[in-house]
Amino acid sequence: QVQLAESGGGLVQAGGSLRLSCTASGRIGSALVMGYFRQAPGNPREFVAGFNWIASSTHYADSVKGRFTISRDNAKNTVLLEMNSMKPEDTAVYYCAARQYTISIRESEYNYWGQGTQVTVSS
Repeated sequence: QVQLAESGGGLVQAGGSLRLSCTASGRIGSALVMGYFRQAPGNPREFVAGFNWIASSTHYADSVKGRFTISRDNAKNTVLLEMNSMKPEDTAVYYCAARQYTISIRESEYNYWGQGTQVTVSS
């Protein structure tokens, strides 16, 4: 089992920045993939960004490419999602997720989930 603890989020004006963090604990293993999804009211949950721990590779949704950066803090088993140039359409509940081996954009392919954190971008 892997446990995910999220922090960060909150309210920011359009054009501003926020940072989310997600710390993994438990039976992590070395082939972990961690990522973020988000869900706005009335919308399905969508992939935002992913980080592959072995390859140190990343993948982003087109909607956030160039504005969001996902990275890993090795010492703390933590991934960070830096969100810049934020837009009102980034408003959603953001969920950290984890799986093994490869980054996937499919929600159903992630085994572990954080509790979610609200991000609100005002115009």
